[in-house]
Amino acid sequence: MSFGSSLFPPPHGHGVRFLSNSNRTSQLPHHTFRVKSSSDDVPDFLSADWLESRKKRPFGPRLDYSAEDAVHYQLEALKYNDQPRQDYGIEVMYRFAGFDPFERSTYFGPFFDLGQFERFRRIFHHSTYRVLLGHKERKIMSSLFVEENKYKQRVWIRGSRPEEEEIFQFTMVQRVGGCWDGYWLTESLLHDRDTFSGGLAY
Repeated sequence: MSFGSSLFPPPHGHGVRFLSNSNRTSQLPHHTFRVKSSSDDVPDFLSADWLESRKKRPFGPRLDYSAEDAVHYQLEALKYNDQPRQDYGIEVMYRFAGFDPFERSTYFGPFFDLGQFERFRRIFHHSTYRVLLGHKERKIMSSLFVEENKYKQRVWIRGSRPEEEEIFQFTMVQRVGGCWDGYWLTESLLHDRDTFSGGLAY
């Protein structure tokens, strides 16, 4: 299971279970009941805004994204990190993350326990990765398909603080099989120095 699968609903996940027995519908929370007109597509026992909220699913991996798209959208999210809410960009990164939350991960280089979003978020705020948050400019330095289903891209970043420049490397992997088949997820995001040293600079 990936972080993507822990926060972002699988593409072919379970839908809403429609209960045929009216007595069983009484088990639903009281506030979800709403009388609807017959012309409405939303079932009576769901709230009026249910359909709209389904359309506003959290931003994350999409089957039609290429590896390049996946990197681009993650960087865009970090550039506008606090829109529409604080650290939303980091949340997007978390949904694209392709590691198992129940195992230590080398997403940032060394093995870290990233099973909780707060730990993941903290690294972006308290390390060289903070340059990514609200960055002013970026430039792709190189990109390469090292394998059919593995893509690497090095990106130069100019941060929001004076003379703040860093280089990062994304490694994207396209899943084969399972509910994420065909999706590009982030295997690692490494600071350029850490790519060679194997350590995380604070």
